[in-house]
Amino acid sequence: MVPRPTLTLSNGLLMPSVGLGTWQQRDTSTVKAVVCQALNVGYRLIDTASAYRNEVAIGSALAGVFADSASGLRREDIWITSKLAPKQQGFDKATAAVHESLRDLQTDYIDLYLIHWPGASGKPPESAKNRKFREGSWHALELLYRQGKVRAIGVSNYTRMHLEEMKEYAKIMPMVNQCELHPLCPQTELLHYCQSNNIVFTAYASLGEAEFLNGNLSLAQLDTIVARRQDLTKAQVLLLWGLQHGAAVIPKASSVHRLQENVAVLRKGLLSDDDMCDLDSVDVQKHRHICWDPEKVA
Repeated sequence: MVPRPTLTLSNGLLMPSVGLGTWQQRDTSTVKAVVCQALNVGYRLIDTASAYRNEVAIGSALAGVFADSASGLRREDIWITSKLAPKQQGFDKATAAVHESLRDLQTDYIDLYLIHWPGASGKPPESAKNRKFREGSWHALELLYRQGKVRAIGVSNYTRMHLEEMKEYAKIMPMVNQCELHPLCPQTELLHYCQSNNIVFTAYASLGEAEFLNGNLSLAQLDTIVARRQDLTKAQVLLLWGLQHGAAVIPKASSVHRLQENVAVLRKGLLSDDDMCDLDSVDVQKHRHICWDPEKVA
């Protein structure tokens, strides 16, 4: 699949296929600097969440950019994604959470709002109450979508089971499912399910939380591809792998060099079929989640 700069959601909106992830970035001055640098080098999607505790800093950074006529950027030029924390699950709490995010982000609408996790805080993974809470949250998002407070709605870390279950209560099916995706966690079945059900897949942890870059996790296939494709870095190979599987990618970065490296991926040549097969074969040897595994959430 040829990577595209945007992916079309089921409601017709065009979402950038490469964005800036901001998980674990909480220092206000750092967050503001990274967001401004990212926009300056070409990013147009900023991914955050209530649980990241950086929405205020992001909102402040964006407000400054929009107020600066020299930037040439307006609110409608930037795609903002945020997410509902597990402690905010349920209709009333979800409604309040979106309004809080709107206030913190200093915006009249959020482009994409996701339920961050299928479980609710304080509930065991096996508890049937998890479904009740996420169902209530979804009904809140559907209402906020109809009100125009959010332009698109979706989920994160949902398995096929969670998505199939939604067909029993959702009037609007998720437009996006954001999940961990990298060669050690290729999500092949879930990716195909989402694509066949018109749900755009967004990959997080594409770089294995930097484990593939810092040497903590070694992939011989990745090393081989970089050796024969000297125009690509390891990060770019991993991002292209996700993009060529039809997913959007939201890598984290803080330095200008890394920001430029990641966003330049769409201007690079495609991975060959052999390259893709080599990375696809990694899971045959060793499969693992580096982040969270939602399979046990009832």
